[in-house]
Amino acid sequence: MNSPRTALRVAAIVFGLVCLVHAWRLVEHFDVRIGSYQVPMWPSAVAALVSGLLSFWMWRLSTNR
Repeated sequence: MNSPRTALRVAAIVFGLVCLVHAWRLVEHFDVRIGSYQVPMWPSAVAALVSGLLSFWMWRLSTNR
């Protein structure tokens, strides 16, 4: 078993799931509260973009080895 390849694929899947959850929040418009503070939607857009790019990048790295 190639450990770096497996680690990259697991990380890519985790980041992909994070991307999907943030995208789901953007589509469904559900509220997230931390204490009495309501988190706006724009951080989810940034997080979806960043985690999606990280997922894609890590998956590509795992297949090029």
